[in-house]
Amino acid sequence: MDKKKIKVLLIEDNPGDVRLTKEVLNDGKLAVDLNVAQDGTEAFAFLRRQGKYADAPRPDLILLDLNLPKKNGRKILTEIKDDNNLKHIPVVILTSSEADKDIEECYNFQANCYTTKPIKPDRFSAIVQIFEDFHFIENFWFTI
Repeated sequence: MDKKKIKVLLIEDNPGDVRLTKEVLNDGKLAVDLNVAQDGTEAFAFLRRQGKYADAPRPDLILLDLNLPKKNGRKILTEIKDDNNLKHIPVVILTSSEADKDIEECYNFQANCYTTKPIKPDRFSAIVQIFEDFHFIENFWFTI
């Protein structure tokens, strides 16, 4: 079966987490066009196709860390969900925070999913597999 191409924007400032995400997504069952923004300013330039991102693809999925420089993930999430052109893009919070307050805030701000970054790479692979399965099933039902 051919891999289905999915466009993902990862908003993450930690190079190790970016590398691990790339590796896991490349090993998955979906072909992924992964773009990375290191902070909120860069993310919105990409999403709004500004400056050097004028030809940026519209992501099918956003993976968002909460702890970012310049503009934190909560602010990014609220701006995405308040923007009529962006609010329909699923946003998955992928962060190290397990605080109930953070989880509740993100769901109140309309995050589609909240998960904590695992320490072990095999656990991270399992989480990404769940995202892929969810995306595959969601798209399967819409194409029937």
